[in-house]
Amino acid sequence: MPPGCKLLVTGGAGFIGANFVHYWLAQYPQDRVVVLDALTYAGNMASLAGCMGQDKAELSSLSAQTKLIPSGCNFRFVHGDIGDQDLVETLLAEESLDTVVNFAAESHVDRSIHGPDPFVATNVVGTHSLLKAAKKIWLDGGGREHRFHHVSTDEVYGSLTPEEPPF
Repeated sequence: MPPGCKLLVTGGAGFIGANFVHYWLAQYPQDRVVVLDALTYAGNMASLAGCMGQDKAELSSLSAQTKLIPSGCNFRFVHGDIGDQDLVETLLAEESLDTVVNFAAESHVDRSIHGPDPFVATNVVGTHSLLKAAKKIWLDGGGREHRFHHVSTDEVYGSLTPEEPPF
């Protein structure tokens, strides 16, 4: 990606997402990263310690109802859901974001068996909402240069054996 990117990282308070955010900000300090996370069972604000100039104890004490954590010029946290298309459109437009990296997912298999609705809502409907928002702002709104990266795990798609062709 070119220098000076403006990224929306969904699921950025999860394990993989938070590690990506730390890596990205360390490698590309000139870039802007906006994290959108619903802070469900897998999200942990403390995972983003350092990105916002706060330590883990300060972040752990913040309420999950906090919509926006004050932060530095290259990082912003927004508490919200990828299924909220209006919110995603607003972030893409107002922040002039050019990249989406979607880590947001419900991925706990045992939970999905007992209650599949949140998994369908996030993994299917939420991803669809992200794509619709990106299309509206990026393609219908002038066709500016953009990237959409969808990242997931075998928990969502199932495992692949060595004999099977990659997706």
